[in-house]
Amino acid sequence: MPAAKKVALSVGTVLAPKVVEIAPGITSSFVQVALTRAITGTGPIPGAAAVAEKQLDDHDGDVDRAIRELIEHHVAYAAAGGFATNLGGIVTAAVSIPANLTELTVIQARLVAGIAHLRGYGLEDPRVRNAVLVTLLGEDRISKLVKQGRLPAPPMAMATAPVHDPLLTKQVTSQVATEMIARITGKRLALTLGKKVPVVGGVVGGSADAYFTWQIGRYARRELLPRAR
Repeated sequence: MPAAKKVALSVGTVLAPKVVEIAPGITSSFVQVALTRAITGTGPIPGAAAVAEKQLDDHDGDVDRAIRELIEHHVAYAAAGGFATNLGGIVTAAVSIPANLTELTVIQARLVAGIAHLRGYGLEDPRVRNAVLVTLLGEDRISKLVKQGRLPAPPMAMATAPVHDPLLTKQVTSQVATEMIARITGKRLALTLGKKVPVVGGVVGGSADAYFTWQIGRYARRELLPRAR
């Protein structure tokens, strides 16, 4: 990852708790709402399984090609969304941070859930839902949290655990909320301090969202091994 992105994430991690002061509606509960919207769909936007099945049909049942297309499409969605919500600059941060946060979480959760569906996982299973959410943290972050004992296992092990642990769901949603807030706030601060030009911020913000989405999609493709459908 480029040095600038590392700095942005580090700063965002420190400032993440402060975001609640800027936008009081941001709590870990938004993660579960975003996950539900990603899986079931919202309004005219289809859910993860429907999107995944369409890609499977379009590619004659080739799961690997369907997954590649899912990743490409969601990277494009993240880039477009990041651009739109980052145009306003620091002046509109109180409004656009929650919008970008929810939008990006839904996009990335739908991507991971779609990959999980194509690999044979049931999206109604709470263990699979935990795996989908924890995948949003990214491979490096998950590895660190597992080593620190702050997460019990990586996504694949969570999805195939013998039983569901409700306490783990709370732990995962809290970690994901903090991480997503850190990404958005860190990105915003880096852009604001470096270039106080809103349009440039939109371009770079969209690129950052696309980059993280691409990373998460590739990680999900490697991590969530096929199961019997």
